[in-house]
Amino acid sequence: MPRASRRAQTTTRYRATVQIIDIVTVFDAADIDTESAFWTALTEGTVEKETDWHSIRTADGRRLAVQLAPDHTPPEWPDGSPQQMHVDLWVEDIETSERAVLALGARRLKAVDDEQFRVYADPAGHPFCLCWH
Repeated sequence: MPRASRRAQTTTRYRATVQIIDIVTVFDAADIDTESAFWTALTEGTVEKETDWHSIRTADGRRLAVQLAPDHTPPEWPDGSPQQMHVDLWVEDIETSERAVLALGARRLKAVDDEQFRVYADPAGHPFCLCWH
């Protein structure tokens, strides 16, 4: 999961002709109402809903989205089908944060406290980590 923070890092710069003005993380979900409610509450954001797309604006202005994927099959990490991506959320207080994400509907997959992260699945099964220093 969040391994890059534990190794010596090398910075490589790539140049592209595409001028990216924003990056939006999009989650697939069969139940977009439950999925968007989870991420909206977790980020203290707001949500704008269309039938098959929910746009979430976090309290600090970042953007997430949830798109309807009726046949979505969540990954079965770590022992089944591999994850496609995951989100690392850096938090101040792991215990308080864990209680909050569990109350919102997440489930814990794995604790790696010695490396300072814990892995959870959101309501649609997407893995994410709570990390701390």
